Amino acid sequence: MSVPYETTAYEPAESPESPEEHLARLLGRALNSFELPDEALRRLEFALAHDSSLHSAHHSAGLHRETYRHTWLLADGYALTLWELVHNTAPGSEPQHEVYVDEEELRAATSRLPLPSDAADFELPVLVHLSPVPAPRHVYVPDDSADHARRLLRRAENADGPGAETAALLKSAFAHQITQAFGRPCRAGRIGLGYSLYEHAFLLLDGQEVSLWEVEHTATPDGRHMCEVYPSETAARDAMERRAAQVS
Repeated sequence: MSVPYETTAYEPAESPESPEEHLARLLGRALNSFELPDEALRRLEFALAHDSSLHSAHHSAGLHRETYRHTWLLADGYALTLWELVHNTAPGSEPQHEVYVDEEELRAATSRLPLPSDAADFELPVLVHLSPVPAPRHVYVPDDSADHARRLLRRAENADGPGAETAALLKSAFAHQITQAFGRPCRAGRIGLGYSLYEHAFLLLDGQEVSLWEVEHTATPDGRHMCEVYPSETAARDAMERRAAQVS
C-alpha cells in the first residue's frame, strides 16, 4: 500500500540496518515472498529509510499470532508498507512468517489460522502505532543529478555562491527536481530587464534535501544574459534586488 505524505521535512530514523538489509531479512524469512508483486519490489530498491512496529497480537492456549507493519520511505516521496504475519499454528509449532502488500490480504490470511474464535486480539492503541515517515516536499526524478549540480555550479558567475562544502555534498545527489519560483517581485529596474528564479532541489543518498537557487537575468551593463546561484531563496531574491538597483 503506497500513500503520499504532505509534510515538508524528513530526517531518517536511526536504525541498526539499512533499508535494503531490512527488506532482505524480511523476504528471507517469509514463506510466501515469491508472491509479492514485482512492481513493489522494484520500488523498494530506492528506499531511503524504514521503520517497523507491532500492529496487533493474539495469544491463546499456547498459540500465538502477531502482525507487524514495515514501512519504507521511497525516493519518490511516497511510503510503501508490507504487512508481516507471524504465527505458530503450523504442525510442530515452529514460527511461520508471511508477508503481504495489502491489509485486506493480511486479514484474509489471519482469518484462516486455527486460532480460538472467542479470544480477543490485543491491538496496540493508535498512539503507539507506526508514525508516518515524513517525506520530501519535492517530487524527485532519479537522474544524473550529481553531474547536474556540478554543471549548475560551474556556470554560476557570482563569487558569493555556494562553496566547496556544498559542491562536495552534492556529489552524492541521485535525484533532483527543477521548479520556477514566483512570489515577491524585485524592484523595477531598466526597461527590458528579465529575471527568472529557479529552485534546483537535490535528494542525497542519506536522505538529505539540498536546494540551490538559480537567478537568470540580463541586468548587466551590456544586457548580456547572466546566471547566478545562491544557497537560499532569500539570498537569491536579495541579489535580484541589488542587480535591479544597480542598473536602474
